[in-house]
Amino acid sequence: MITTKEKMEKLNSLSKKIEAMGGEKAVEKIKASGRMPARERLAYFFDEGTFVEMDKFVEHRCTNFDMTGKELPGEGVITGYGKVDGRTVFAYAQDFSVIGGSLGEMHASKIVKCQDKAMKTGCPIIGLNDSGGARIQEAVDALKGYGDIFYRNTRSSGVIPQICAIMGPSAGGAVYSPAIMDFILMVDQEYAQMFITGPQVVKATTGEEVSAADLGGALAHNKKSGVSHFVAKDDKDCIDQIKKLLSYMPSNNRELPPDILPCEDPDDRMEEDLNTIIPDSPNRPYDMKKVIKMIVDGGDFCESHALYAQNIITCFARVGGKSVGIIANQPKVMAGCLDVNASDKASRFIRFCDCFNIPILTFTDVPGYLPGTDQEWGGIIRHGAKLLYAYSECTVPLVTVITRKAYGGAYIAMSSSHLGADMVMAWPTSEIAVMGVAGAANIIFRKETEERKKELTEQYIQEFATPYQAARHGYIEMVIEPKTTRSEIIKALRMLETKEDTLPWKKHGNIPL
Repeated sequence: MITTKEKMEKLNSLSKKIEAMGGEKAVEKIKASGRMPARERLAYFFDEGTFVEMDKFVEHRCTNFDMTGKELPGEGVITGYGKVDGRTVFAYAQDFSVIGGSLGEMHASKIVKCQDKAMKTGCPIIGLNDSGGARIQEAVDALKGYGDIFYRNTRSSGVIPQICAIMGPSAGGAVYSPAIMDFILMVDQEYAQMFITGPQVVKATTGEEVSAADLGGALAHNKKSGVSHFVAKDDKDCIDQIKKLLSYMPSNNRELPPDILPCEDPDDRMEEDLNTIIPDSPNRPYDMKKVIKMIVDGGDFCESHALYAQNIITCFARVGGKSVGIIANQPKVMAGCLDVNASDKASRFIRFCDCFNIPILTFTDVPGYLPGTDQEWGGIIRHGAKLLYAYSECTVPLVTVITRKAYGGAYIAMSSSHLGADMVMAWPTSEIAVMGVAGAANIIFRKETEERKKELTEQYIQEFATPYQAARHGYIEMVIEPKTTRSEIIKALRMLETKEDTLPWKKHGNIPL
């Protein structure tokens, strides 16, 4: 008869074997590459002593290609839950030391169960991806596993926050789960890549020669494709960024964002520099990030897509101790024009904030949509319409500050009152008009002499290139001195805390994707 003591010893022996992952040599190889092993990543992510591992003893059932009886500790993925800043979060970390972290049937089932429990409990889920892709030995069962994960990613969208970190290779079907999730972070190291087909396949099919890093590295996806939202220098930096990102979000769509940090920044703080930050010349740029920094709590914000479509800024911050999502034109880049990529970037961010009850603060300085055949043929009409749709669909508090230019259709698109903004403020430096002064004058006064044209243009500027025409018509609620912006925003957000708005009943809208 097996004694109780022997049963306890067997449990401890099995646990230690699984916790050793792919073995000492495999783990040391991962460390030598600069990576943290999967268990170390989870230990660093969760509050100390809070991680609870699930499905530790799951094993594969594959009998193909000499897989019978082959031991794969933990099935190449570690799943469970714990506390992050005191809040429950679910996570899974693929273990590259076990058969390259490849995804098979039971590997996928562990992730799926983690997703299901996160949904049932209303908790965020984090994926730490580091996998060679589908486990070829398991054939269609591996593909089924990916499909099961994608299905749950989609059903969870807008219900719980989903964040993915690319901390190793991610190729083929493995890239689509991250793509459906809310935010992707990539480690800027040689070992972290994303692509549908690798460099060898690209060369074989198109003749192009490209390195893995240039094709699917962190900078490629943060600067060029926009697939990734954040870039990290190493594993620890990546995990730190995830924890900061989570701090702005509620655990699910039925909660409000948490008050994790006490606000020590006075509500009524005045920023004299805001009164002089707008240049006298309308063609001179300024840095909108400086405006944001002077207004938000402690000058701290968390920028998403910082390297992509830099003509628009998307970031999280706190104002008066409360989480906000910020959308802002950036006059330093392309004069802050809206284009295809900026429209997509802002629309996705707006919809995330609206899903999770995060008020949206918009700073407008936009001369229009970027002209040109590339933009027209690239679908600027369709992509620009996404921005109109995203703002119009919002039910969270919407506060807009117009700092300078707000021209034409782009004025409407940047959270104008006409799209449902709750409070629109303008600085005295703002110009709310159908088009820029020079273009308008050339049309209206084209038959006048040059001297008369100059005189009439000045009159036009005084009358129309100001916020007061819009204010007289009730399209903006306030014209404010720039230094008071922080105070006025906080007042507006507090007034809007009890806002209730519902959309007409529908299965879902048909956003122009």
